[in-house]
Amino acid sequence: MVLRLPEFPRFPHSPFSIFNFRFLIALLFCAPLLAQPLRPPLDIPLVLSGNFGELRNNHFHAGLDFKTQGVEGKAIHTVLDGYICRIVVSPWGYGNAIYVSHGDSSLTLYGHLQRFDSKIAFYVQSKQYEKESFAVDLSLTPEAFPVKSGDIIGYSGNSGSSGGPHLHFEIRDNQSGEVFDPLPNYLDKITDNRPPRVKALMVYPIENEGVVNDSQRKRRFQPVTSKDGKQTITEKIEAWGKIAFSINIDDYMDGTVNVYGVKELIMFVDSQKVFHRTLDRFSFDETRYLNACVDFEEWKEKRSFFTKTFVEPGNRIRFITSKNRGYVTINETRTYHVTFQLIDTYGNESWLSVVVTGKEQPVLPSDTMNTTLFYWNGENQFGAKGIRLFVPRGSLYNYLYFRHRSIVDSPYLSDIQMLHDKPVALHKPAQLSLRISVDTLSEKRQYGVVMIVNKRNHWIGGKYRDGWMDADINELGTYAVMADTVPPNITPLDQQQWMKKGVISFRLTDTLSGISSYRGEIDGNYALFEMDGKNALVTYTLDKERLSRGKHSLSLAVKDACGNQTIHETTFVY
Repeated sequence: MVLRLPEFPRFPHSPFSIFNFRFLIALLFCAPLLAQPLRPPLDIPLVLSGNFGELRNNHFHAGLDFKTQGVEGKAIHTVLDGYICRIVVSPWGYGNAIYVSHGDSSLTLYGHLQRFDSKIAFYVQSKQYEKESFAVDLSLTPEAFPVKSGDIIGYSGNSGSSGGPHLHFEIRDNQSGEVFDPLPNYLDKITDNRPPRVKALMVYPIENEGVVNDSQRKRRFQPVTSKDGKQTITEKIEAWGKIAFSINIDDYMDGTVNVYGVKELIMFVDSQKVFHRTLDRFSFDETRYLNACVDFEEWKEKRSFFTKTFVEPGNRIRFITSKNRGYVTINETRTYHVTFQLIDTYGNESWLSVVVTGKEQPVLPSDTMNTTLFYWNGENQFGAKGIRLFVPRGSLYNYLYFRHRSIVDSPYLSDIQMLHDKPVALHKPAQLSLRISVDTLSEKRQYGVVMIVNKRNHWIGGKYRDGWMDADINELGTYAVMADTVPPNITPLDQQQWMKKGVISFRLTDTLSGISSYRGEIDGNYALFEMDGKNALVTYTLDKERLSRGKHSLSLAVKDACGNQTIHETTFVY
C-alpha cells in the first residue's frame, strides 16, 4: 500500500532528479501491500484516462482509470496473491466488479468489467438465478476463489456508469477505510514529463470583510503563459481586507490528450506557505468534502472545477494544512506576492505568480435584508407558506445568509420554492417538506418532489404526509411537487434478429421518476435479463442449459419509482 510521500527539498539542477527521488521513496514506503511488487492489471502499455483524486461530481476519484486501447475484452490480471472476497454486479457504479483481498487489510478492486472469467461467471450466474436478480453483491470466503499474481479474473469492459471502455483500479485498506493512489507502483511503466497548468484564477472578497477592485463580487482572471512556460496574472488586482483564492487547474501526461487531477497544490504569500493540499489517500466518508474544496457554484452552473486554496470552517478533510485557513488579509498599502505551486506524482511542477496591490477601498456590508442566518456548526430551520426546511448540524461548510423566494401560481402541484439565490452543497441531507396545493390523487405514492434545474425536472421523490411531501435533499436549489402517473415504456429492439443473434433486447424508458425494478420471465420462470443502466437496455442471452427447443412465452414487467407498471408479453421460437 502506498503511504504518504514525505516532503523533501527540491533541487532543480541536481543530477539526483525529483523523479528518481520520488520513485525511490515510493518503493521504500509502500508497505504493507508491497510485500511483493504489484504487477500491472493489464498486459498492454499502461495509459491513464483518469488518475487518483480527480475532481468528480460530489466525490474524489478513488483509483486509476487504465485505457484499454478503445476496445473491450482485454484480459484483467490480479496484481498480487490473494483471494476474491467480493463480487458486485450492478447496472450503475462500477458495473461488473471484483474485489481481491491480499491477506491483511489490503484490497484491490477491478471495475467496469465486460465479463468475468468462466468459473467466476458460472458462480455469479448461479447466484443471480438463486436470488432472481441481475444486481447482486456477493461476499466470498478465502476458499472460494484463491488467486495468484497474474491470474486472469475477467475482461475489460464498459459496464456500470463507465463513459467508455477502460479498467477502473483501486487500492484500499479495509481497516482504515481509506483508498490510496496506485500510481507510485507503476511510475516506471507510465511516462510523464508534462507539468500541470493553471487555466484560471478566482479571487474572492470575503463577505463583509474584504473588497477586490472596488467590488464585493468574486473576480475571475486568466493567466498569461510566457515562452518559457511561466504563468502570471497581468491584470490589475487591488484589494483591501480579507480575501481568498481558487484556481482551475489540470495535469497532463505524455502521449495522451486527456487531462488529469493535480496531486499537490501549495500557495505562498510573500514566500510564506499558507496552504498545502496533497491528495494521495482519503476515506470514503470524506469524499463528499470535495464540495467544500471547490467553488460549488462554478461547478453547478458552468461545469468548471475551481479548487479553493482556503478552508471553510465546516470543511473537515484531513489532507489540507493551512495558516489562517488560507485566507489572506490585505491591510497595508503595498505589493503582496501570491504564488501557486502545482506538482504531479512525477515531480513535474509549475508556478503561477500573482501580484495583489493593497489599496484602501470601502468594504461595504452585504445586504442581509429578508435573509435568515444559517450556522455551519448548528441546526437550522426555516418555514414559510407551503414549505418547511430542516438543515441538520454538519450540513453546511460556512455561515449562510439564506434567501428564500416562492412562485405561487405555478404549473406544479405546489408552489415553486427557491432555496437560496445560488447553489449550495449540503454535506448531510436536509429535510424538505412541501405543501401540495392540488391533492387529488388516490395513489399518493405517485407524488414526488422534483428539483428544477435549467427548466428540467429531476426526480427526488419522498413520502406523502397529510397533504405534504417530505424528501431529503443534498443541495439548496429550486424545488416543487409533481406527479408521475405514466407507466414506463418497453421497446423491443431488433426483434427479427433475436434468434440469429441469440440475444433478446429491450429499451426501458420512463418520463419522470425513473425505472426502479424489472422482472423477466420465460414460460413463467425467472429469466436473467442483464441491465445496462446508462443506455437503458435489458438483454437476455439465449441459454441452452435453461431453455429447451420450441415455442416460448416471454413476459417483461417494469415498474417506475412511483409504482406505475408496464408488462410486455410476446412469444418466440428457439
